[in-house]
Amino acid sequence: MTENELSYKIIGAAIEVHRNLGVGLLENAYETALAYELKQQGIDVQQQISLPLKYKEVTIENAYKIDLIIENKVIVEVKAVLELHPVFYAQVLTYLKLTNIQLGLLINFNSELIKYGIHRIVNKLINE
Repeated sequence: MTENELSYKIIGAAIEVHRNLGVGLLENAYETALAYELKQQGIDVQQQISLPLKYKEVTIENAYKIDLIIENKVIVEVKAVLELHPVFYAQVLTYLKLTNIQLGLLINFNSELIKYGIHRIVNKLINE
């Protein structure tokens, strides 16, 4: 599947989770439910992946933790906040750059209508 096909399935799964759970829960509840929905479709989902960071001569273990990596092609960052701060977008973009993944989705489940809580972030600096 391409990144766009995966994002379509991820968004559909997020809508299903939001329809069933509503707003007001912790991020972990939405993340786990979203991972479940995607796995039910036969999609490979890695959850809470801690990755190291190489800084000059030092390796920093567990420097960052990605909520979901879908099929090694899409990063999903799950939020349940009143408002998405610009730093959340920057966080996803940084994760994309560090993993060399092209597409990220920032999903805020604390939105009355989930369509307003879903944001696509594209890594335009792919190192191939």
